[in-house]
Amino acid sequence: MPNQHDIDPARDAEIAALAERVGSRRAAARELGTSKTAVDNAVKRHLSRTIGNRGAMAPLPGMEIREVTDQYAADGSLKGFSVKQSATGDEVPLSPALAGNVIKRISTNYRADGSVGQRWVIESPERAQIAENIRAFVEGICEGKPPGPEVSHASVVDEDMLCVYPMGDPHFGMKAHAPEAGENFDLKIAEANTKGVVDRLVSTAPPAKTAILANLGDFFHADDNSARTKQSGNPLDVDGRWHEVLRVGGWTMVHLVYRMLEKHSEVIVFNERGNHDDVSAIAMAVALDMYFHNNPRVKVVNPAAYYHFYEFGKNLIGFTHGDGAKENDLPAIMAHDEPEAWGRTKHRVFHRGHFHHDRSTDLVGCTVETHRTLAATDAWHRKSGYRSKRDMKVISYHREYGEIARSRVNLDMI
Repeated sequence: MPNQHDIDPARDAEIAALAERVGSRRAAARELGTSKTAVDNAVKRHLSRTIGNRGAMAPLPGMEIREVTDQYAADGSLKGFSVKQSATGDEVPLSPALAGNVIKRISTNYRADGSVGQRWVIESPERAQIAENIRAFVEGICEGKPPGPEVSHASVVDEDMLCVYPMGDPHFGMKAHAPEAGENFDLKIAEANTKGVVDRLVSTAPPAKTAILANLGDFFHADDNSARTKQSGNPLDVDGRWHEVLRVGGWTMVHLVYRMLEKHSEVIVFNERGNHDDVSAIAMAVALDMYFHNNPRVKVVNPAAYYHFYEFGKNLIGFTHGDGAKENDLPAIMAHDEPEAWGRTKHRVFHRGHFHHDRSTDLVGCTVETHRTLAATDAWHRKSGYRSKRDMKVISYHREYGEIARSRVNLDMI
């Protein structure tokens, strides 16, 4: 039995050409002084090798060939081959296994005669989801509503003051039913509560030149219509369709920014990525950036990173959702990621959400503060024994002296 490494493709091609010229493989065997089986195998190898040739294999529409791998039988004949194709960016005319996905890569196994044996379609749901999130969110936030008019801020502003409005886990789109969760909660309630609380906070805040609207993550309860968490796949109680939640949440954020512009000269928006809305947070930031792109008084920070920082005089302020690094590690992360700013500053604080309750911990070099949510408790958390108060605050920082004041509004006040 020949070893595949001893096989000469050129010799196989000559034997195949001879068999075609003399009209039969048996006649070719006689002329070569060998067996018909040997001629059959040579012709078989040549034909299958020709089928598997990269140059002869046409890629599927929207794909390009990346790799061709031959599969040999024990006798050295080519029993088949695999072709890997990658998407070029054009539309691939195949039906994905899951709606909304895009095809990233295709692996096809061919038999020796060139017929398809098996085909594996590798899809990329994340890229499709991000694209769909951004498209749906931008359409919803801009549909029929042009950018609002320029808003005048307070006639006198304090350039030495900064106001931070930390939003702990708003959970827009969550559904709670009072008999099982203790209180009703839905999309309309989330919108009304958030607008009412922030309106009152802005009225009590000092006229600082700069305000930070810090969405600390989990602004949206679900990241898509599947109504499940991405990491664990846990089912979620949701209110309405996902695109409607995006629309209402987006317009609520627009309202909050305009409300703050009435008091402050400039507003900086942070949208941290939560474990419930890792993708939707990106859509939120992109849509808000597009909406306010002609307004020099509004800056929307890129949400790609999971940790963000803002330096204000002798203050270094960090923002994150809270489902990543542990509390005790956050000062070290701040010092590592912003070493120069760490050295210039004296008052350092990290704001986070995720845990739905108030907590402030003084660690070496930095205070870590966790914030409450305005959202109600859903059925699962109610059953598990979780309880927390619901409020939001505005924290005032002085350029030299750090935090000097804060104002809190709970739901009973509105």
